[in-house]
Amino acid sequence: MAASEAMPGQGKPPVPQAAPVAAEGGTALIRLEPLDDDTALDREWLCTNGLGAYAMGSLAGANTRRYHGLLVAALAPPLGRTVLCAKLDETFDRGDGPVALGANEFRDGSRNPWGVSHLQSFRLEGARPTWRYAVPGGALEKSIWMAHARSTTCVRYLTTGTGGRLRLAVFATYRDYHHETRGAPEWRFDVRPIPTGATITAFPGAHPWRIIGPPGAIFVTAGDWWWRFLHRRERERGLDCEEDLFLAGYLHFPLSAGRPAVVLISSEPPGQELGDIAPARAWQQQQQRERHLLRLAHADAHTDPVRAQLVLAADQFLVRRGNAPVGEAGTILAGYPWFSDWGRDTMIALPGLTLATGRHAEARRILATYARYLDQGMLPNRFPDHNESPEYNTADATLWYFQALAAYSAATGDDTLIAELFTALDEVIAWHLCGTRYGIGVDADDGLLRAGEEGTQLTWMDAKVGDWVVTPRQGKPVEINALWINALGHMDAWAQRLGRPARPRGTYTQTYADLAARARRSFAARFWYAGGGYLYDVIDGPDGAPDPSLRPNQLLAISLPHSALDRTRARSVLELIQRHLLVPTGLRTLAPSAAGYQGEYGGDPWRRDGAYHQGTVWPWLLGAYVDARRRVGLRAGEVQTLCRPLILHLGEAGVGSISEVFCGDPPHRPGGCPAQAWSVAELLRVLSENPPLHLSPICYNKGTVTADA
Repeated sequence: MAASEAMPGQGKPPVPQAAPVAAEGGTALIRLEPLDDDTALDREWLCTNGLGAYAMGSLAGANTRRYHGLLVAALAPPLGRTVLCAKLDETFDRGDGPVALGANEFRDGSRNPWGVSHLQSFRLEGARPTWRYAVPGGALEKSIWMAHARSTTCVRYLTTGTGGRLRLAVFATYRDYHHETRGAPEWRFDVRPIPTGATITAFPGAHPWRIIGPPGAIFVTAGDWWWRFLHRRERERGLDCEEDLFLAGYLHFPLSAGRPAVVLISSEPPGQELGDIAPARAWQQQQQRERHLLRLAHADAHTDPVRAQLVLAADQFLVRRGNAPVGEAGTILAGYPWFSDWGRDTMIALPGLTLATGRHAEARRILATYARYLDQGMLPNRFPDHNESPEYNTADATLWYFQALAAYSAATGDDTLIAELFTALDEVIAWHLCGTRYGIGVDADDGLLRAGEEGTQLTWMDAKVGDWVVTPRQGKPVEINALWINALGHMDAWAQRLGRPARPRGTYTQTYADLAARARRSFAARFWYAGGGYLYDVIDGPDGAPDPSLRPNQLLAISLPHSALDRTRARSVLELIQRHLLVPTGLRTLAPSAAGYQGEYGGDPWRRDGAYHQGTVWPWLLGAYVDARRRVGLRAGEVQTLCRPLILHLGEAGVGSISEVFCGDPPHRPGGCPAQAWSVAELLRVLSENPPLHLSPICYNKGTVTADA
């Protein structure tokens, strides 16, 4: 049925009550049941392949974002992400009438089909999203995963009770994942049946992809456009929210009770969909890989289930770049579904995603990969999505690099990488001393680092709408100088440990220790806001006046190993941050009492960017808060209490992952990317440094997410 023929919804159907579902090999940590319409539409699942490609959708089965699809291939890995297979709609028939299990929403408000009425439960089996539908004679389970290092999505179907036949409606498109498809009657995809499936090519020169069914499958071509699907999350974000999809055809195959059937959706060359792995073994191969990741991290899914789930979530962000060996990471994607790899995010996330997970070789490779992009003493801020030259507009990514290197050395005891890079690191310091891009350079008067030019955002608070710079921080930002002092401290320690020169190259007479000591003295004298009992956010800005905004950036002056603040002042700062910025899911970016505070994150781009760093809560900051609290005394039990709300969030938004941001005002609704690298990384890093937190399965029940300790 074309979208124009879809029938309006008939109200909310009754939701079947389901008993707890035991996952294969144990009970899933995250289990959602029952699932009403709102829950199924609101929550999302994600699978990745380590190359930048992904599969993603809502639990309902309806695509609620332009970014959703069963195969979003990275045609220029790890970027060039292109939506190829938008979705499959299943219909089950055991011979007594078809049961539609797919789900679609259309612009006119209609929903057809609406298989949510048959959806009993959803769970994560490791990293594999799994649905259970009630069908005549028993139940149908569907699981999705991506073959690692292959541009292939696997969909596994398993029936209990009696068997039947399954028909899959195959919806195709071909577009950059940031856009929407507009269909046209004259645009006909080339659909060519092959044994048990079909090859689909959008137009001459387009990258072809295939759908391959199990033995006995038959593909029947259709060639119809379905019009005006609704992407409700894009509508909420004030963006174009309608899409047309091409129904390429229907894949039919039998299902025998207790015998799984696997469908492959792949943009790999013919015969290379799974490499040398047979489709029947793809499920076991994925299970083996997940167990391997948990062994590397020393995370047991039974005794430490929270950390185990986070280890699997961490894997989703690690992707290959450049000449990294196939199947091994060379960079970190900042967030799904829309971020590429950013220098700042990579360096902040690296300790949690690689060191806390035992993936030391990949940590080393990522650090070495980024070192090749050093230019004028700077790391790139972002690798663009279409292979243009990297962008270097960041004052902190390079300074975070020193901290990531230090974390790698501490975790592995390996100083060889620091030794190999010492000359390059020394050059970074020299460039900062003499001055580099965007006005970044040390002020000879006080030894502090200045940064910024009018209209350019260089710190992590980088929101900009048109010519509107939302959080202008030109001058000497507090966290940039905390990171500068920390970098100098590391260079001094490394020089001593490796027997290298104690001063930067060139004509500089001061040692790293001298530079750090001077900057620390100036920091203490110039950043302390005596009237408030905390640190100025920026000093020496264009108007000369210090910025007294109470923000979390000052945490880095306490949390970093080479701290810039004494314990007495640190206690004062932390007391105020706890009172005004700390919320259950992270830290606000601005105190609610400030004139520019925005407590709601949502709406169109103007409203969202206007709130992004003006009160919106960021969970990654919880890591710095915990580190800072440890400096002044913090028990392990308190760490678990602080982390518990984010752990429960694993059952919300992007199920199994941690969102990018939350609203500053209660109830702190999640927003931004539903799976964000540094959010997952910092929670995982903090929990890895504490005893396991034992929780029962995280369950959704009547609108709340709960777990018993």
